[in-house]
Amino acid sequence: MYALTDYNYYLPEGLIAQEPVSKRDQSRLLHLNRSSGEISHHQFSSLANHLKKGDVLVVNNTAVIPARMFGRKETGGKIEILIVNYAEATKNIKSDGKIEFECLVKASKSPKPGTRIDFGADLKATVSAVHERTFTLEFFCEQPFDEVMNNNGVMPLPPYIKREQAADPKWKDKTSYQTVYAQHKGAVAAPTAGLHFSAEMIAQIKDMGVSIVNITLHVGYGTFMPIRCSDIRDHQMHSEYFIISDNTAEIINSAKTDGRRVVAVGTTSVRTLEYIADERGYVHPCTGSCDIFIYPGYSFKCVDAMITNFHLPQSTLIMLVSAFAGRENILNAYRIAVKEKYRFFSYGDAMFIE
Repeated sequence: MYALTDYNYYLPEGLIAQEPVSKRDQSRLLHLNRSSGEISHHQFSSLANHLKKGDVLVVNNTAVIPARMFGRKETGGKIEILIVNYAEATKNIKSDGKIEFECLVKASKSPKPGTRIDFGADLKATVSAVHERTFTLEFFCEQPFDEVMNNNGVMPLPPYIKREQAADPKWKDKTSYQTVYAQHKGAVAAPTAGLHFSAEMIAQIKDMGVSIVNITLHVGYGTFMPIRCSDIRDHQMHSEYFIISDNTAEIINSAKTDGRRVVAVGTTSVRTLEYIADERGYVHPCTGSCDIFIYPGYSFKCVDAMITNFHLPQSTLIMLVSAFAGRENILNAYRIAVKEKYRFFSYGDAMFIE
């Protein structure tokens, strides 16, 4: 169960969702009982039928930023960048309007320190440092950076979602690749299990006596990085910035004391809760960087059930859900999902595992 190849499965390319369903809550929901392995099929709008009064639903309220931008070097060469530390860097805007970001850079030739980049009339940058995987770019703009980024940037969709023109407004990715409860800017990938929730569903779930609490984990570029080692135990996770509030911790801990369920929406919520939980499953309010890698053999302390999408073969995410439900249960569920033509990955359908 530690071999990378143990987490492979067959997926026809046609099942990789390229756009969301027309209404968020009309995606499909595969229900998996992790004790029995039993599977049933539903619509996501029926999620309330699988929840119980007293449950605590934990959602990740990070907001995806249009962090992908296209420009030209002073030599004329094309360049593409992805900002990866937005939340931390925006705390340090200089008095002259300049701000430094760590970025992934894609260009025919890697830029050297001092290289100037033009992203348009209202945004310029200079490469100030080169690191092993990232580049430090110093940006300057006369308008507020958020406003300029929204005008120049596009959503950093994962590479399996194809767009002939990344900024084509017909796709509406700036709204569809964002949860309805997104609040705090900083993610470079959406917590995709949350994309299925509509405002109406959230109100319905609250009305039935389920508490909904927020955590924040700014999903980083590590979510796109493949595992390159044959033994998964040798993989090192990229760290991501998180926030747990006093109120969230209090509600979760009360549920653990009472024996009520903690239901995590998405693997980002799962990883954050398990990273900070003590051996009894209690959490404490804090901020920090989460780099936990969960794979089979891990004993869950806080999370009792989870909502998640269908994940890439050989990814850290399929390993996490395999740890929660059992590798054979997950691979069997994926085989059935392929047979039943579920839609996969970020814009795809969902699973509820309990």
